[in-house]
Amino acid sequence: MSYINTLTQQGSDVIVISANDPNAICGAIGQARQGGAKVVTFDSDTNKDCRDLFVNQVTAQGIAENQVKLISDQIGGAGKIAILSATANATNQNAWIDLMKTELKKPEYSKIELVTVAYGNDDDQKSFQETQGLLASYPDLKGIISPTTVGVAAAARYLSGSQYKGKVALTGLGTPNQMREFVKDGTVKNFALWNPADLGYLAAYAGAALASGMITGKEGEKFTAGKLGEYTIGADSVVVLGPPTVFDSANIDQFNF
Repeated sequence: MSYINTLTQQGSDVIVISANDPNAICGAIGQARQGGAKVVTFDSDTNKDCRDLFVNQVTAQGIAENQVKLISDQIGGAGKIAILSATANATNQNAWIDLMKTELKKPEYSKIELVTVAYGNDDDQKSFQETQGLLASYPDLKGIISPTTVGVAAAARYLSGSQYKGKVALTGLGTPNQMREFVKDGTVKNFALWNPADLGYLAAYAGAALASGMITGKEGEKFTAGKLGEYTIGADSVVVLGPPTVFDSANIDQFNF
């Protein structure tokens, strides 16, 4: 909050921010907007009334479909799975998990059972311990989805040194650099993410387009984001970067982030 207030006092034209809670910063960014700043959220959104534009890495539906398909393919479409999330009130994680639960109701996933959602609070050690706890509580667990970069790396680290390596599937949202060793040692078959550099790049161009008056944030407006090309604003003033990238042993060395 203090950072936002400082930026407001400095007369910033644009504030680009990722929110860990949909409501907590609304007062502060509301004051910034009253002072003339344009507010772009990216990665994790506030309530839509609090900002001018949200740059989403992918659609929540796209993440849910991707994650469920990856784990299903790895466990042969049957068995018990768990989700290792970040914090219990993380906006994006909760949206993804709700949609994963809906996705799992499809006929093709009828033999997969989601037994629990655990929370590692986006802390490495807590996520490591939660993974250990999941396997102690559910010894017949077939797979884990961890849609958080901290969680999936911690879970991979636990699995790689345990009796479950190669027996319990793990996928989620991770970066190639943090997951490379676990893909190469056989702990993880594949995982997904968007390119965070592109996400920041798009958010910066969106903020500049707002500040220049090129766009206002209304649905249907278009703007060009440099090398990424043209984007169209969707419902609720949301811009979507694009579909997630799946990383595996064949392509992981092509990426460095």
